Amino acid sequence: MAENMRFILASASPRRLDILKRLKLKPSDVIPADIDESPLSNELPKQHALRLAEQKALKVYRDLENTENTVILAADTVVSCGRRILPKTETVEEAKECLELLSGRRHRVYGGIALHVNGKLLSRVVDTHVTMKRLHSTEIQDYLDSEEWQSVAGGYKIQGLAESFIKQINGTHSNIVGLCLYNTRQMLLGNCPDIFKTNASDD
Repeated sequence: MAENMRFILASASPRRLDILKRLKLKPSDVIPADIDESPLSNELPKQHALRLAEQKALKVYRDLENTENTVILAADTVVSCGRRILPKTETVEEAKECLELLSGRRHRVYGGIALHVNGKLLSRVVDTHVTMKRLHSTEIQDYLDSEEWQSVAGGYKIQGLAESFIKQINGTHSNIVGLCLYNTRQMLLGNCPDIFKTNASDD
């Protein structure tokens, strides 16, 4: 890889940007991918997370005028209860429905990761099992009042009040936040290790 490497994060999520900082990485650019994120008919949650991550990386790649020495990282997070894909909640009603569904149950968080480098698209899915306590109606209302549910998959984000609702996690915590630290680092090290030098974070 050339010394002057362009590292693009195909996401507007501040959580994913923070996770990259923990890897001591700073993207050259942040370019959110504008794609239709609606699930396909009969699409399973795992397939949905992988497809969206891949589509985001490809969308940004195809929109670039110059793709030489460019690495694109994209991700998507899907929360599921059984085969049901929970929405990215935009209304109080949606968030309330999600919390009532997840209350007292185990659910899964799928994190799709896609890396476009050297003309190749590489991807994988990380699976984390999360068990939520049975929520009282007052706890649900407190969370709705906090507005932490806005625009997040499954109606909650773990880096806030909702973490106090979680009884058990099997898998990586960072995957629930939005980007698995371990798998992201392994993919970058295996395919573009120089990025840790050319795009090192100042923090």
